[in-house]
Amino acid sequence: MKKLLPKIVSNSMRVAAVMVAIATGTASVAAQDNGSDGNVARPVKSIFTADVGTVAMQDTYLSPITYKGTNLRLGYQHMQALGHDPERWVRSLDLGMEYDNVHNIAGNNTMHGLYIDARWALMRRWRDVIVPGLQLMGGGAAMMHGGVIYNPRNSNNICSVKVHAGIGIAGCAAYPVKIGKLPVTLCYQMSAPVIGAFYSPDYDESYYEIYVGNHSGLVHVAWPGSRLEINNLVSADLHLGSTILRLGYRHHGMSSGINNLTTRHSSHALVIGLGGDFLSVGAKNPPARTVTAF
Repeated sequence: MKKLLPKIVSNSMRVAAVMVAIATGTASVAAQDNGSDGNVARPVKSIFTADVGTVAMQDTYLSPITYKGTNLRLGYQHMQALGHDPERWVRSLDLGMEYDNVHNIAGNNTMHGLYIDARWALMRRWRDVIVPGLQLMGGGAAMMHGGVIYNPRNSNNICSVKVHAGIGIAGCAAYPVKIGKLPVTLCYQMSAPVIGAFYSPDYDESYYEIYVGNHSGLVHVAWPGSRLEINNLVSADLHLGSTILRLGYRHHGMSSGINNLTTRHSSHALVIGLGGDFLSVGAKNPPARTVTAF
């Protein structure tokens, strides 16, 4: 644990890493370092993605009606085997910016949603589970989600601000196959918050009232009984030489209920991404082996 803590503390989202270390009893794995067989190359899997899909959204602070429309997202994923024990630990960072353009049933009003999200996860890896080549990963994550929904039709409450931060679980399953001679990695990734905090005004409470001093009851405990959320990504990574082409499907579902207000958001999107496994340059000694994220 003494070797593990300095690396965790250096990360701004170290809460999730500490939680995983305590929950899975990983204090002893630091003794099994990678120095026994020389330098280990740990490529960074770096992929930029674009999502296009549909979304159904309800926010009773703005309207009791469910709005449906288009969901767009730009994302970035950074994954790498952990330095202290690369065979058994993987860290990942996911960032995204999302836009919703949704309409009511009558088609005479449009709402807009703009959000950002971030997740940092530390996962324990198990290799060759059930069948050779299958990797399973599981661990903890720190995550945040924030944004605003805008309804131009309202005269009083025209915006609904969304802010959530919490810790939860993250998982991944990866399996390599070949389509002809083309290497492909099939992958499923998920994350879900378990405990945290989120922002919500009271029913019919305007932001002007909050601005002039009514600050009570705005922050609430987020747990599956008050706010439930899950992110799912199923993808196929096509290895075109040194380039990775990612094709996949993403689902995001969120539901919350507090202060007599209900918020629901469910999106389904096709994903296309481009990236690769990148190695740092300038190493003094050639690596004895290479350990990828998956």
